[in-house]
Amino acid sequence: MRDMTNSNDNMILETKPSGTFQHIRNDFLASIVVFLVALPLCIGIAVAVGVSPARALITGIIGGLIVGFFAGSPLQVSGPAAGLFVIVADLLAKGRDSYIAKFGEGEIAAGEAVVYSMMVLGTAVFLAGVLQIVAGKLNLGQWFRAVSPAVIKGMLAGIGVLILVSQIHVMLDHKAMWGDEKAHGGLQYIATIPYAISKCFSVTETHNHHLAAITGIITIISIVAWPKISPRKLKFIPAALVGLGVASVFAAVAGLQIEKLTVPSNMFAEMTFPVTTTWYSLLMDPIVLTGAMVIALVASAETLLCATAVDQMHSGVRTDYDKELTAQGVGNVLCGLVGALPMTGVIVRSTANVNSGAKTRWSAILHGLWLLVFVVALPSLLSYIPKAALGALLVHIGFKLINFKQLKGLWRTSRSEAGIFLVTLLVIVCEDLLIGVVVGIVLSAVKLLMNFSKLDVNLEPGGSVSKLQLNGAATFLRLPILAGALDSVPSKSELHVDFEQLTYIDHACLELLMDWAKQHENTGGSMVIDWENLGSKFTSNSESEVLSKVDLSKNRDTGTQEFDANKKQSA
Repeated sequence: MRDMTNSNDNMILETKPSGTFQHIRNDFLASIVVFLVALPLCIGIAVAVGVSPARALITGIIGGLIVGFFAGSPLQVSGPAAGLFVIVADLLAKGRDSYIAKFGEGEIAAGEAVVYSMMVLGTAVFLAGVLQIVAGKLNLGQWFRAVSPAVIKGMLAGIGVLILVSQIHVMLDHKAMWGDEKAHGGLQYIATIPYAISKCFSVTETHNHHLAAITGIITIISIVAWPKISPRKLKFIPAALVGLGVASVFAAVAGLQIEKLTVPSNMFAEMTFPVTTTWYSLLMDPIVLTGAMVIALVASAETLLCATAVDQMHSGVRTDYDKELTAQGVGNVLCGLVGALPMTGVIVRSTANVNSGAKTRWSAILHGLWLLVFVVALPSLLSYIPKAALGALLVHIGFKLINFKQLKGLWRTSRSEAGIFLVTLLVIVCEDLLIGVVVGIVLSAVKLLMNFSKLDVNLEPGGSVSKLQLNGAATFLRLPILAGALDSVPSKSELHVDFEQLTYIDHACLELLMDWAKQHENTGGSMVIDWENLGSKFTSNSESEVLSKVDLSKNRDTGTQEFDANKKQSA
């Protein structure tokens, strides 16, 4: 009763303005905390992808000021997420490669290729948003959650590995190269890590890799230590912000000659709007279409799973999944139009929002306002942040995404689920995100089919009378097992088939029984079946009626003939 009361109160808060402003103090304080959490994460994700921080901050602004008003999950906070890092980076790389392949290499072509790649990304994000809106309007929100937890966890762990192995190079101020080209993919990044580390100990290197490494290590130590050593009154300050602050102060005081973040004086100058002629050609580009579908799938799954987790943290309004999906679609359409990074519901920011005492959607909306104020008034502060610190922040995030505890939990619960987790992770790291997710879903489907088609066949052969008991579901997947048992029945014996524990039988197994019965009768044997019970196990209404029409008082041969005749008539 207590939870129901709280839920009803919060429902009133969401529908009546007077109730909403009743909690403005809680929402205001929570929005400050969420802003402090979102700021370093937005910047870190932008650097990881290889774009200006403005493109991630604009996504956060849209996620707060616009999506916040329409969200189906009032306490969820939207913005750029580490889970989409791999997709975006891969899409930008393919866009650049595609342009260079068409127009050749050179400094001018390289610059134009970057602009073209941003249009590729913008078009893909726009189309992904359209797909999300359509899915929301078709009430498909709940279906996006119908993915095995092992696949989702494996996907996030795979993304975590890719973030970790790629950002180690950023933390060391090292450009990972594979031959004459920039490293791409998990295996190439992993293979070049030893060389990157060796540069930190080389006396011949002119670049200060060792100083960047020290800065990154200080960042990680600060992030890990802050929750443990911070005074109670200062615990609201996010560890990520503390880590970047400590690293920036250390680099400035020590006068370290390491690479810093480069930001434009006008952050909104980074916005790129669609060029009509280019967009028309990109709308049918396979790279764009594939990217749009992957972004829509991953962003939607991550958003709705995040919304489910947020619902478990509070007793207020439950998530309207279709409304949330539509709101995310609107946000991604706008992000695509202005050339910003794609958005999704973010669990880190959402958790901070709920734990900071947020009561309504105004906390998410206000956090977007604070991001806007920062972008307009204080962008120059970002130029003091070392890139090595941002790389270290992403290394820490990637490590947390891997989450070895989840693998242990899956292993204890189900070895097969743990196997799906590992296969999904390995394929993502070794091959591709989309391929990894598809492989995980296929393995989950196969496991589901195997579980739902589990059939125990117990045969008690006898001289004159044999008994066959079927427990479970008789489907085409178990046809060889059933056929093997029937072949073991002695000839000329009377076979009694027990369907009492059978939950389902499909057409393939039913035909096998009928065909075997005919052959068995030709050798002088017979088969006794409870036809009415068998009819109740068969899913086809028309053929179930056929079975029920069989005259049980007739002999076995007549009954078989009548079944076949009625079956042909119904067809």
